[in-house]
Amino acid sequence: MLLLFDIDGTLVQKASKEHARALMQALHNVHGVSTNTISQHGSAAGRTDGEIARLILLDAGVSAERIDERADDVEAECCRLYTTMCPPDLSQMVVDGIPQTLEWLGGLEDVQLALLTGNFEPVARVKLRAAGIGHWFPHQQGGFGSDSEDRSMLPPIARRRAGTGAGLGISWPREGTVVIGDTPRDIACAHADGVRCVAVTSGPHGEDDLAAADAVARSSAELRAELAVLLGV
Repeated sequence: MLLLFDIDGTLVQKASKEHARALMQALHNVHGVSTNTISQHGSAAGRTDGEIARLILLDAGVSAERIDERADDVEAECCRLYTTMCPPDLSQMVVDGIPQTLEWLGGLEDVQLALLTGNFEPVARVKLRAAGIGHWFPHQQGGFGSDSEDRSMLPPIARRRAGTGAGLGISWPREGTVVIGDTPRDIACAHADGVRCVAVTSGPHGEDDLAAADAVARSSAELRAELAVLLGV
């Protein structure tokens, strides 16, 4: 089974302040957009970093062509800044019970863990290293905001990376893949690829908002129970 974990709201809580600052400063440094006048369109929860940047820049009057031309520069600058801004210790931000859940999953045979997040990959790696749980998620696996602005594209990217015979294009099977996330966008991206989703209420959304998931867990204990059923253990 391939288990694809979201980060913000799922593995860690309230650990996005410096991340948001880094992205805003990157938009200022690359595009000259004033951070004092930046506005966001609704909640950023579940969006990719690239999508958030695009919405902000369009609102600031930057053309789509210019956004595309400088997208790599924004990503690189955001990642550079976050490396300097991220607190050295985010362990207190880890959701209760997540370290124990990851340790349990890591000890099971035929279970592969990977990330599925809207964070640019370098941001994700730095954030989880500071949180003390990054070692559970191997490099060259998962799907990230640096892979696509469109979150619905991330599950197939993660399955392709986890598959065998990459040169032959053999992806990890949909029936053996589960997304774990905390927003309706996590659910939507999973179902867009035909894979299951277990939603958790540790983020900004409650059970009603997450009702479209295949299962909803209100705690790490419930998440472990739901995953045990799916894994048959």
